Order: sequence, then C-alpha cells, then structure tokens
Amino acid sequence: MTKAIRGGITAPKGFKAGAVNCGIKKRRKDLALIYSDVPARATALFTTNRIQAAPLTITRDHLRNSRAQAVIINSGNANACTGKRGLDNARLMAKLTAEQLGIKEEDVLAASTGIIGKPLPMDCVEKGIRKLVPLLTRKEGREAAQAIMTTDTSVKDMAVKIQLRDKKIRVGGMAKGAGMISPHLATMLCFLTTDALISRQGLRKALRNSVDKSFNSITIDGAMSTNDMVVILANGLAKNDEIRDRGEDFSRFQEALDRVTLYLAKMIVADGEGATKFVEVKVKNAKNLREAKRAASYIANSNLVKTALYGEDPNWGRIMAALGQAGVEVDERKVDIHLGGQLIVRGGVGKKFDSAKIKKIMAEARIEITVDLKLSPHPYPQRDKKGEATFWTCDLSEDYVRINSRYPT
Repeated sequence: MTKAIRGGITAPKGFKAGAVNCGIKKRRKDLALIYSDVPARATALFTTNRIQAAPLTITRDHLRNSRAQAVIINSGNANACTGKRGLDNARLMAKLTAEQLGIKEEDVLAASTGIIGKPLPMDCVEKGIRKLVPLLTRKEGREAAQAIMTTDTSVKDMAVKIQLRDKKIRVGGMAKGAGMISPHLATMLCFLTTDALISRQGLRKALRNSVDKSFNSITIDGAMSTNDMVVILANGLAKNDEIRDRGEDFSRFQEALDRVTLYLAKMIVADGEGATKFVEVKVKNAKNLREAKRAASYIANSNLVKTALYGEDPNWGRIMAALGQAGVEVDERKVDIHLGGQLIVRGGVGKKFDSAKIKKIMAEARIEITVDLKLSPHPYPQRDKKGEATFWTCDLSEDYVRINSRYPT
C-alpha cells in the first residue's frame, strides 16, 4: 500500500533542491536545481515533436550511461530553435552546475521551459547557478516546483512511500504544465526521484509504463511543444534489495511511481489554461486497448466536445462525431454514452433525459463521459481492461484564447 507523504521532489533520502530568481523573469523564481548526494541511475522520456530544444539534446547525450546526479532547470526561456548557440548554452548550464557541485559535467541534466526562439541570458543564468548551489536543502522541494512554472497557476508536486520487505522506499516528483498539452508528452516537464535501488532495465520499464498511463493519457489543447521531458533519478539510498524488471517488488515500485505520475498528470489537466472543468473520458469494450485509447483521445481532444462542456450543452452528437473520426472499429447501433452516470445515448440513438439533471451534472467542476462500444461479447473482467482506456482533459473557454493571444514575448 502506498502512502502519501510531504516533501515532493526531496522526500526520498539523499535528494536536495533549491530555487532562485536569476533574472529571466522579473520577480518570480526561474531557476531550479535538483541534486542527489550520490550518483543515481537515471532515465528519461522526451517529446515526440520532430523539433526539439537544445536541453533535450544535451540531456539525452548525458544519459547514455544511464546515470545522473543533478538536474538544472530554468523557466521563462525554452532555449529552443536557438541553433548552435542554444546547444552551447545548454551545455554551459550543465558545466557551470557541475563545477559548483564538484561533480562530473555528464552527470548533470538540463531542462528549459518558456518562450521559443530567444537565446538564454547566460550572464544571468551563471550568476543564478552560483547563488543557487549553496541554498540546496531538503526543505526547498516546493520552491523548486514553483520555479519551473510558466502559465501554471498552481504548484504541482507529490510524494509517496511504500514498505518493501524491511525497507521504506520513497518516490517524489514535481511537474509543470498548463497549456500545449497533448499525448506523447507536450509542454510539460516532470522530474521524479526515488531512493529505491532498482536496475537500469527496471527503472526504464517502470517509467515507460507509468508515463503511458499518466502523461500520455492527458490532453488540454492537442498541441505539442519542443521541450517536454520526464526524468527519473534513483539513488539507491533506501538500501533495499535491488528491484529487477519483474516480480512482486517491481510491481510494488510501479504502483508507487504510478500514483505519483497520475496525480501530477491530473494536476496539469486541472490547471489547464482557462479551464473551468476537469473531464474524464472513458471508452470501454473496444476491440483492444490501442483502439480504446485512440477513441478516448479523439473525444478528449475534440474542440467541439470541449466547448460544449464549457457551455454546459449536452450535445452528444459531437462525441459521436469524434468517435467516428478516430478510425477505430465501431458499430454505431451498439454505442451507449453516459454523461456523469446519466445514459444519454443508447444503441447510437439519443435517449430522452432529464434536462435539469443533465444541466446540474454539466455545471459540476468534474465531469465523466463514458462511451461503451460493446464490441466484446461480454464485459471484460475487472482485472482485464484490454478494451478499456481513460483520458483526462478539460473544457475550452474564452480565457484559453486570451491567455495564448497575449503570451509574453
């Protein structure tokens, strides 16, 4: 059983963090550092956007040995589409951080988020790094989470602990993201730490599994950025027996990691730019998991569905249209749709429903849409959800347009 604990990114043993304002932003903190007392096993996943920011290139290169000890992150400037100068600056961020910490340059990962196309003000960043390193402490996890925010309105951090045989293991994390959120990573950064001793293969497998069920199952606007990454560091200071890539210990670790990533993913959706409603879209009894996920993603990404939710209009035809666009196997005559538990479509035909009840459901801050394709002869057992997938999204309001039409340059 996993238990939520305080501390966020610094909850696991041996991790420290810090944050300062280095001058990229006028007032808010804009430079964060995560540090492990010892070198950690590490792995990462990156945006699938073909155009990728300089820090991703440097971080990918530094992770070739599956090891890291620190992560330096700035907000307010993406260091993307900045050419050779951008690569040199990302590399310099890692080098300066390593020098201040007294560790190897290749053990430092770099990340950036913010405006695309502007060179980093490296004089400010260098001064910030020199100022930041002496401030590292286990108490600064939340400050670090604040420093990576851009259009976010809330801090996103989480930590849990589990008992694994005779050892306690902790998993912590922090994330940012509120816009340009789409499956396969979007404008989001997530940093995860654990004091578990886990094999490289086990860590890589656990991260992929977890991201697929969390960050790759959320959408705000269907847009994908150039800087997205999810990084995890495991320093082994819990001194447990090494976790492999299968077995009971791995399953327990996976459960803990999943709880952290799913919590952070849902926080991103809840903080969607201009959002007023958190929406869960579930598709069940599809031909297989892949088709269920595809169908759920098309419904969750539909601007017509999202604007109807904002306007509290039960226009179920938009859900059916998005479903048909997904390109999955579907028999219109079998489709049932529930809105907040209320059946509104049966066998592909609209059902007379209580308008007052539906209006009340749609006025809620959390809305559930369930689409049953009924393609399996019998519902899958609870433990076997091969034909079921869930996506999380939000509504689309005028404020989303306002925020993105006035994004600072």
